[in-house]
Amino acid sequence: MVTKQPIEIYGPAGLRDFIWQTMELSHTELVFPYVVHELVPTADQCPTEELKEFVHVNKADNPPKDGQGRTILLDSEENSYLLVDDEQFVVKAFRLFHRIPSFGFSVVEKKRPGKLNAQKLKDLGVPPGPAYGKLKNGISVVLENGVTISPQDVLKKPIVGRKICILGDCSGVVDDGGVKLCFEADLLIHEATLDDTQMDKAKEHGHSTPHMAAAFAKLCQAKRLVLTHFSQRYKPVALAREGETDGIVELKKQAESVLDLQEVTLAEDFMVIGIPIKK
Repeated sequence: MVTKQPIEIYGPAGLRDFIWQTMELSHTELVFPYVVHELVPTADQCPTEELKEFVHVNKADNPPKDGQGRTILLDSEENSYLLVDDEQFVVKAFRLFHRIPSFGFSVVEKKRPGKLNAQKLKDLGVPPGPAYGKLKNGISVVLENGVTISPQDVLKKPIVGRKICILGDCSGVVDDGGVKLCFEADLLIHEATLDDTQMDKAKEHGHSTPHMAAAFAKLCQAKRLVLTHFSQRYKPVALAREGETDGIVELKKQAESVLDLQEVTLAEDFMVIGIPIKK
């Protein structure tokens, strides 16, 4: 049997137990392995009276072996949680304020190697072929005359990676971790549960309004804002009639007024948003 790469799940402390017990009580057998990595929240992420002991406690009598991942603590210097750091991406989480511990996520694509400089390759006598691929992948090559050509000799400037940031349930970020991680994001996805006239109610329940989401996007100098997590009281675009002010289009207008009419996108199920590679 070929070992499959496990699905890695990230969430607040307590998630591992929830999944374990759900699997056990429902007698569910998965055909793939998984691990659950738990982020340990801090007391300032939600009202004190709501903060319970979010510490992993194995309550199942015979828990499955799957699911034992890392316990991730806040990096106090970076004010964030490091989740992934591989060849392609760096993924970090930051604290959000909500009724219960909630987290935002920053996904940053690492720099791509720059394009090969054809003229430099020719001037240095590098013949077309496998050597081009090695140099493109950051590997030095030795020519027949004994000269070593390094990638930096023939590559143009690296291509800066793209950044996507996601803020789910929240009425704000805790400290400056979220602002730093979301700075100059190519795409910022932010919840906007209620409209601006319901701001007090939104905050009371740990949620945001279009104005709050747009203000955060403006502070971070995000290039594009996508609103999501709308209350069911707002009619979808397809159902709203012309002139009505109770549809989610009104939320879009409220956010755009903060961003100097910069276009704001309203999220929809199965929506696909392209983010061009930077030049």
